[in-house]
Amino acid sequence: MGIFSLITGRPGSSGFGSASTAEQVTYGIDATHLTVIITGGAAGIGLETARVLALRGAHVIIGARNMEAANEAKQLILNEDKTARVDVLKLDLCSIASIREFVQNFNALDLPLNILINNAGIMFCPYHLSQEGIEMQFATNHLGHFLLTNLLLDKMKNTAKTTGIEGRVVNLSSIAHQYTYKGGIRFEKINEKSGYSDKMAYGQSKLANILHANELSRRFQEEGANITANSVHPGLIMTNLFKYSAFLMKFLKFFSFFLWKNVPQGAATTCYVALHPNLKGVSGKYFVDCNEMTPSPLARDEVLARKLWEFSNKLITSISKA
Repeated sequence: MGIFSLITGRPGSSGFGSASTAEQVTYGIDATHLTVIITGGAAGIGLETARVLALRGAHVIIGARNMEAANEAKQLILNEDKTARVDVLKLDLCSIASIREFVQNFNALDLPLNILINNAGIMFCPYHLSQEGIEMQFATNHLGHFLLTNLLLDKMKNTAKTTGIEGRVVNLSSIAHQYTYKGGIRFEKINEKSGYSDKMAYGQSKLANILHANELSRRFQEEGANITANSVHPGLIMTNLFKYSAFLMKFLKFFSFFLWKNVPQGAATTCYVALHPNLKGVSGKYFVDCNEMTPSPLARDEVLARKLWEFSNKLITSISKA
């Protein structure tokens, strides 16, 4: 899967490619027995992912910071299919308290959990700290999802064990994971303004998404848990993710229009990795255009993945005690 396939949409070994849509890659799949949580499912490719999964029969729980937008997304899905099962719960990934409250509210629904899609994110924002003092892109894109996933793991493991149905965790990363700080993660300077680059901070957080999925996969295999964890690059899609650099992106899109996807195409890889039966048992992989790809050397560094896991745990512990 190279630049030629990206431009032409030519399918890869999976039978799908950059031109495939979320509906196409899930055609004929019955997801009525599945419950899915998707973060950031109120807009963009998150909304399209939620819509298509609901269309295939899954019970979809949208976690979103903007509840008005989330309820509008729910209504849009219901307008298309009145039998769709969609719930919305408030979730602010920059807030540990909000993440814990989201998990409590989800558990109160007494539902199983088969699939977790860590989709929400921010991109290229100016230097800013979360309310808990963590650099915003790292906090939102990685740390919040790290905590959310950990808090939901027991539910996912229990669901997989009692139903016999494989669980799946899908982390949305980006090809931008290749463009990060030296060494990949600024462990000692994670919150420092000095040396901050909005582009490299984004790349750092997207590298963290892959490392998180890979370490999750290793731990699942070690425990014998019937759950997989993979990461995906959705492609270039003009959504609200570009709000901090909209002019630049529109300018670049004018000269590289052939590389960009529409929203249905942008949600395809996520839906493919979340639902497709061909990926049963496939874990610790990185997917682009619905086909497995090799990420950067840093993204394949097992030592770095374990160090990030330990660092993230310690960071959350220190915040919780503050």
